[in-house]
Amino acid sequence: MPRARRGRGLSWKLLILTLLFVSVSAVLIYVPSIANFRLTWLSDRLAMADTASVVLSAADTVDIPRDIQDQLLAAVGATAIAIRNGSVSRLIATDDMPHEVDRTVDLRMMEPVADIFDAFETLLAPDERMLRVIGNSRNSGSVELVITDTPLRDAMLSYSARVLWLAVLISVILSGLLFLSVNRMFVTPMRHLSQNMVAFSEAPDDASRVIRPSGRGDEIGVAEVHLAEMQHDLQTTLREQRHLADLGLAVSKINHDLRNMLASAQLFSDRLGSLPDPTVQRFAPKLIGALDRAISYCQNTLAYGRAREAPPERRLLALDRLVDDVADVLGLVGHPTITFENAVPAGFEVDADPDQLFRILVNLGRNASQALESDPSPAIIRRLSISAERRNGDAVIRVDDTGPGIPEAARAHLFRAFQGTVRPGGTGLGLAIASELARAHGGSVTLVDKAGPGASFQIVIPYRRDSNGRQRTG
Repeated sequence: MPRARRGRGLSWKLLILTLLFVSVSAVLIYVPSIANFRLTWLSDRLAMADTASVVLSAADTVDIPRDIQDQLLAAVGATAIAIRNGSVSRLIATDDMPHEVDRTVDLRMMEPVADIFDAFETLLAPDERMLRVIGNSRNSGSVELVITDTPLRDAMLSYSARVLWLAVLISVILSGLLFLSVNRMFVTPMRHLSQNMVAFSEAPDDASRVIRPSGRGDEIGVAEVHLAEMQHDLQTTLREQRHLADLGLAVSKINHDLRNMLASAQLFSDRLGSLPDPTVQRFAPKLIGALDRAISYCQNTLAYGRAREAPPERRLLALDRLVDDVADVLGLVGHPTITFENAVPAGFEVDADPDQLFRILVNLGRNASQALESDPSPAIIRRLSISAERRNGDAVIRVDDTGPGIPEAARAHLFRAFQGTVRPGGTGLGLAIASELARAHGGSVTLVDKAGPGASFQIVIPYRRDSNGRQRTG
């Protein structure tokens, strides 16, 4: 049986997916945060330059000493600082060497998407660049400074490293907690389900391998309950199939000897048929017919055990005479407690296989007579009748009795072998065989409602139809 390989189970997949999703979340957080860090860093430098320019402007000094300019430039990290008010521009501080500006950054005009691209451009720039940074002053006007982007890049790399380590720490903690909780709530129960299914498939007849539901109220608990029910049903089916196999083996063993004994009985019945006694002449043909049917049944027993029923060889039958034969075989004629009524109209014709229709009626009649004899009370009326009518050209045969009827619990599986029996010790094969033979004719056997006590089975045998859909009569 296939089993989950190490490293490919749900636990490992869950752990990998958790790490992946947390990492993606960290990246999505990092991208706007690094852009914001760059803007904040530049804004801080502008604020420092703006503060210094306000102080120096208030001093009303025209020429700022060189040492003060150097201190101011070192504090801000710039190479030049200027203020602009309208069309008037004043250089606050500058170093001795002029620098060529590579890029202008105007913090008064910020766009989120552009800021993100600018941040990564700063991070990935191969060489040092000179930036001209412009921002609003606390007084009217604006402040400008020229700086190199190397300190900015170093600060951004340091910030990125801190974010990376924090993201790794959060990923490990969150992934571990999520992994442990989901593994406990879902993966472990699912592993238990899969292991149970594998173990059950190896020995489905072992009752100890049926899963025991944990009592959970979620979908996994529902799956456990349904799996347990399915395993119980499967074990029941296996027992029934084993019973059928044992039955078929037993029948195959006795089949040969039984046919020999019936053949001997047939020889004696042939001799009885030659006697001139009127009573013998009356019953001998029926006895010979019964023995012929018994021999035919024995020959077909093994074929039935292989789930193969011979196709019906349909003929036009006189149903009232066939019902008389059924009553004789079942011992209903002159029965001491059961009143039998052959209510089939004289000359009623059925297009069916004689032997198979006989078997259908015998199975239904035997079930009815056994149901009538189940209660020995002499006050109970025991009546069995077989009637027939024509509906849309089809033959509809009814077998009615006044027995105890069919319990509701047995109706769902009434025509299934070993499940449809309503009598203790019964197998339910009779109704299963009758239903199968009727379906072979294109018809059906159904339990129908009736007024009063007892059960009523309806057999529908349709006439054969030609290619134009018209009924055939032979």
